[in-house]
Amino acid sequence: MARIAIAGFMHETNCFVPEPTDYQHFARPPDRAGILRGEEILLEFAEQGASSAGFIAGNDGDHQLAPLLWTSTTPGGMVTAHAYERISGEIIGRLSDVLPVDGVYLDLHGAMVSAQHADAEGELLRRVRAVVGEDVPIVISLDYHANVSPAMVEHADAILPYRTYPHVDQFETGQRASDAMKRLLIEGRPSGRALRQLPFLLPLNFQCTLVEPSKGIVEAAAERQTEEMLSLAYLAGFPPSDAPACGITVSAHAYSQEAADAAVDDIAQMIALKEAEFAQPLLSPDEAVVEAMRLAAAASKPIVVADTQDNPGCGGSGDTVGMLAALVANDAQDALFGVVEDDLAAAAAHEAGVGAEIELDLGGRTALAGVAPFQGRFRVEVINQGRYQTTGPVAQGKAYDVGPSALLSIGGVKVAISSRRVQAHDRSVFEHLGVVLEEQKIIVLKSTCHYRAHFDPIAETTFAAIAPGGHAANPADCPYEKLRPGVRYYPLGPVHEGNDR
Repeated sequence: MARIAIAGFMHETNCFVPEPTDYQHFARPPDRAGILRGEEILLEFAEQGASSAGFIAGNDGDHQLAPLLWTSTTPGGMVTAHAYERISGEIIGRLSDVLPVDGVYLDLHGAMVSAQHADAEGELLRRVRAVVGEDVPIVISLDYHANVSPAMVEHADAILPYRTYPHVDQFETGQRASDAMKRLLIEGRPSGRALRQLPFLLPLNFQCTLVEPSKGIVEAAAERQTEEMLSLAYLAGFPPSDAPACGITVSAHAYSQEAADAAVDDIAQMIALKEAEFAQPLLSPDEAVVEAMRLAAAASKPIVVADTQDNPGCGGSGDTVGMLAALVANDAQDALFGVVEDDLAAAAAHEAGVGAEIELDLGGRTALAGVAPFQGRFRVEVINQGRYQTTGPVAQGKAYDVGPSALLSIGGVKVAISSRRVQAHDRSVFEHLGVVLEEQKIIVLKSTCHYRAHFDPIAETTFAAIAPGGHAANPADCPYEKLRPGVRYYPLGPVHEGNDR
């Protein structure tokens, strides 16, 4: 029976929002467990959750698991040096305490950037490799939005990626990671490893695996993996991460260099040939609202619009109100907007009580270009403490605590507000406030793609709008400092020349 150390350290870093992610963000996230240690990890992931749950289930008692530390928090700004060193240092310390081990499994995101390390996962893997030595296999699972670096490919022995966006295959990813680890324990570390970085960035709005071309690329990568290979990972990247490795990658770990190179070259060529197929139209706030109203007039189900540049799942502040202004200005009826993070507005609603009318400067407090509060008179429809159980396939039944919350109304628009950031990727973020989503004509929500897993079944159609926010849907708007030169900002777009623009 082998001894396998397991740990997790996950963050999706948007380097272009001002608020950093500190240790307390990991210790007290609104929508996940926080920092788990030792046996707490096995208890938390006994049935479902992150890829760690699939890895633990896939082990099925075959080997002894040595759980170290596991933590994740909501996407946001750059991870502080204190948070990164404190958490990674504890992982390394706990790993040292359980030596010797026969293998290491790490549940990572792949797009974490800290104040000191643009390649935060690569640095963590370097430290783990230094502790366990050159003979011990290391398996990692990565989010579909990972920016895979040469260091990650060098120090890991298998990279198992999510294959879905919205992410509904985390458990299965962990199971595939467990299978790879079992094989590594028998056959040893692979000699073949390869990485190809594509020469263009892929905005998140173009990455959805429910539709082409992403759907076909993911399927081709899964089918292309042969018995000689431990892993073949196509990952779409996370453009808001300012890092040299930012962007689309294909990587492989195999028992021959020839097999690894051939596989990554095949998939990379396929992606390159499909570059022109990725682009989709993105509408201004007024254009989006007018189009939603036009479609809603003949629709039997809600029109869902993604306020994509304020998606908390991409590190957005969750408090921008450009789409609310457009809804009110165009006199939209039976419309729903949210979720807006504004603890002051939530407190005012709770103090005033249901039925009261209150003057608010709602949202817009984050220092971002084009972002300002929405001034208006709102009616308080519902108030509660913001604690609820999710029900959709992305959130996987997690308990959320977003603090004092309220449902407000102004004209024909209802507005969901909370005291803590939350992405609207689960219908419960609105339903816990008593909203019947099927009765709305228009739903404008803060998400990019994850919402589709739970909202598509009740929607007539969905599309994206571009209102000012912390996540630039067009990477050309991002002031990159570390992105490698020569990369196109988006499919068929202009080239990043370097840091002197």
